[in-house]
Amino acid sequence: MYKRVMPNGEIQKLIITEETAKIRPYAVAAVLRNIKFTKDRYESFIELQEKLHQNICRKRALVAIGTHDLDTLSGPFTYTAKKPSDIKFKPLNKTKEYTACELMNIYKTDNHLKHYLHIIENKPLYPVIYDSNGVVLSMPPVINGHHSKITVNTRNIFIECTGTDFTKAKIVLDIIVTTFSEYCENQFTVEAAEVVFPNGKLHTFPELAYRKEMVRADLINKKVGIRETPENLAKLLTRMCLKSEVIGDGNQIEIEIPPTRADIIHACDIIEDAAIAYGYNNIQMTLPKTYTIANQFPLNKLTELLRHDMAAAGFTEALTFALCSQEDIADKLGLDISATKAVLISNPKTAEFQVARTTLLPGLLKTIAANRKMPLPLKLFEISDIVIKDSSRDVGARNYRHLCAVYYNKNPGFEIIHGLLDRLMQLLDVPPGEKKGGYVIKASEGPAFFPGRCAEIFARGQSIGKLGVLHPDVITKFELTMPCSCVEINIEPFL
Repeated sequence: MYKRVMPNGEIQKLIITEETAKIRPYAVAAVLRNIKFTKDRYESFIELQEKLHQNICRKRALVAIGTHDLDTLSGPFTYTAKKPSDIKFKPLNKTKEYTACELMNIYKTDNHLKHYLHIIENKPLYPVIYDSNGVVLSMPPVINGHHSKITVNTRNIFIECTGTDFTKAKIVLDIIVTTFSEYCENQFTVEAAEVVFPNGKLHTFPELAYRKEMVRADLINKKVGIRETPENLAKLLTRMCLKSEVIGDGNQIEIEIPPTRADIIHACDIIEDAAIAYGYNNIQMTLPKTYTIANQFPLNKLTELLRHDMAAAGFTEALTFALCSQEDIADKLGLDISATKAVLISNPKTAEFQVARTTLLPGLLKTIAANRKMPLPLKLFEISDIVIKDSSRDVGARNYRHLCAVYYNKNPGFEIIHGLLDRLMQLLDVPPGEKKGGYVIKASEGPAFFPGRCAEIFARGQSIGKLGVLHPDVITKFELTMPCSCVEINIEPFL
């Protein structure tokens, strides 16, 4: 059992002033008395803080931990916020004093600390903790003061956690004090500290709250898929540091959740722990009671079949990004962006990912541009989804499965792309000719194609795409130097 104890002398106090409200409003504190560090324990103590900072503290944005040698300080402590120019102290592992403004500039080049500067950098006031003599303990979330640095020989540790999330701050404090209280003279005891909030309310930390939960044994058995007695389940849970016993009608299990297990929020977390203790590999595999047979999605099945045959025709498959820049699908292909019906990303991180692609062609041309050193001819294909705005759909857009192939060589190779189209139609069992169910190509124009070298493909009475030789302007805009022909069709009508 972890216990919070009151000190023999005066309790350590941390007073929060109202200036902190706009920047980091919460703070909690505790004391570890008569702790014995070895080199390994000390390193583990520092490492634990780093791990907590990275995960639950979300890179110090939610909580920042400060640990100090209590014997070098005198309480009560004050947590306040001041102008950067008014804060001056000697930071950890430095030899002289700096103002907060100077520290910000120094740490901009520090590989470890530069990631945390943005949290307070542009705020008018910086948070800071003083002791009763005006010694700076820390400037959270950036750096601690050198004066109260802990070492292997430190015996009494004052721990403070400041943050923007009160619950997370309490959890972090609980984790640190419980894990290291076993090295104190009185094992598993933590000395309390008092925190005075700006509204005058007093809180004592750490809370070290134990709580009880009830879970039915048959529920655990049902959810995990095992048949264990309630007594065995209680033993399994106790092995997972969740002290459990069977009560009531012999089917109820009462579980005590210690302060070390902040991850247990709901009954399903307890059930998961029971499954881990039982061993996932020990759960018997059983056939489900319901009789269902899975089937491949028809469109994906057709896609798979076509991919194999495209490869057999000598083309190499490429997989390109579903997002691209506006230039790729509009300007470079001689179109206006409004004519493409493209779905725009609201706050794109980079210029490369501004819109969802409306055609597969730019992705393949960019792939060729990146592989210009490869021996000619380059024959590439891709079968993937494109996205078009569609106001009739509940999401405002719809996907179409397209097949695109390009041929890049010293001569345009229109006949190769045309031959590939004929082979595809042969595989899809679509005969040439205008009769019912057949396919034809008719002369057409397109801004991306060379005049007089473009044809529209009609199959089963509807237009399914285009083939032709690309316009020299398009080729140069994609940084290519040789002629190129392509075909792009929608394969959904052939399902």
